Amino acid sequence: MMRQTLLLVLLGMPTICDSFVSTIPQLQTSKHPSPRVSGLNVAVPLEIEEEQKRGEGELEQKRQTRKLRKKREKEERNSPVGKLKAKLLKNLKAVAKDYEMLQDGDHIMVCVSGGKDSAALLVLLMHLQEQFKPIGVNFKLTAVHVDQKQPGYEGAPLVDWFHELGCDYEILEEDTYSIVVDKTSKGKSFCTMCSRLRRGILYSKALELGCNKLVLGHHADDSLETLVLNMLHVGQLKAMPARYTSRRGKLAVMRPLITCMEDDIEEYAKLSEFPIIPCNLCKNQSGLQRPQVKLLLSTLDSFTPDAKKKWLTSLANVQPSHLLDQDLRRAVGMDPITGEEEEEAEESKAP
Repeated sequence: MMRQTLLLVLLGMPTICDSFVSTIPQLQTSKHPSPRVSGLNVAVPLEIEEEQKRGEGELEQKRQTRKLRKKREKEERNSPVGKLKAKLLKNLKAVAKDYEMLQDGDHIMVCVSGGKDSAALLVLLMHLQEQFKPIGVNFKLTAVHVDQKQPGYEGAPLVDWFHELGCDYEILEEDTYSIVVDKTSKGKSFCTMCSRLRRGILYSKALELGCNKLVLGHHADDSLETLVLNMLHVGQLKAMPARYTSRRGKLAVMRPLITCMEDDIEEYAKLSEFPIIPCNLCKNQSGLQRPQVKLLLSTLDSFTPDAKKKWLTSLANVQPSHLLDQDLRRAVGMDPITGEEEEEAEESKAP
C-alpha cells in the first residue's frame, strides 16, 4: 500500500511543481527594456538618425555641386575660350615664376586701362589668386583705373564689370587729356606724354595703397614693337623688361603677359566679352610709328612661320661676344677687345 502511495506522489510531482512555479510572478530578466524605459531610450537614436540623414543630404549636395563645377570646368577647358585661357595662363605662370612676381603677402596693383590686355591680365591674376591659396601663397589684388577726362569717355561698364568680378578697385579722376593736348608738339604722338603722366599717377596711388608691386598689361607684340622703334629711332637695342624697380618707392613694376601674343589676348578678350573703353586720344592721330611697325612684324610671319616668336626668344638668348657693345662684354666678364672670357684671357697671357 505504501509503495502505491509513493508511486502516485512521484508521478504527480511535475504537475505540482508546474503549478507552484506558475504562482510566482515572472522575473523581468529579458534583455529587452520595459516599455517605459524603452520609450525614453528610443528618442535619442531617432534624433541621431535624423541628424545623420541631414548630414548625408548635405554631403550629397556638396558632391553634386563639385560634380557640376568639375563638369563646367571641363566644358570650359575644352571650349575655345578655355583653351586660350589655359595657353595664356601657362605663359603667365612661367614668367611669374622666373621673375618672382606672385609671392605670399604681396599687395599688387593691377593697372586697368580699359583695353583688352589689362582686362585679360586682371582675370588671369584673379584665377591664379584662387589657385595659389591652397598651397599657402596669398596675395592681394587691387585694380586701378584712371579716368583721364577724354571726350566721350564712359566708364560705367567697367565699374559694373569690377562689381561682377568681385575685385577691389579704385577709380582715379585726373584730367591728363587737356595737358597732353596742350603740351604735345604738332605732328608728335600723344602716347609718350600720356603714358608718362598716367604712370606717375599710378605710382603715387600704389604707394598710397601700400602696394609693393604694380603690373601692366604689355604683351610680346608691345615688346617687339618697342625693340624695333628703339633700333630705328634711338639706335638702342632695348625692348621691354619683364620686371624692373621704379626709382620712386622701390616699387616692383612687372609685365606678366610679356611672352603672350596679342592675337591670343585679343581673341580671349573677345570671347570673354570684356568691356572695352577705346582711347579717343591716340586713335584719332594719323602717321603714328607703332602701327607701321606692327604691320612690319605681321608681314615677317608671312615669310617665316613663327617669326615673332623667334624674335621674342632672341631677347632671352643674347650673345655678347657677337655684338658691338664693349661695355656689355666687360659686364659679363669678357675682354672688351678680344671677346675672350677673363679666365681664358689670363691663361693665354700666362708664360
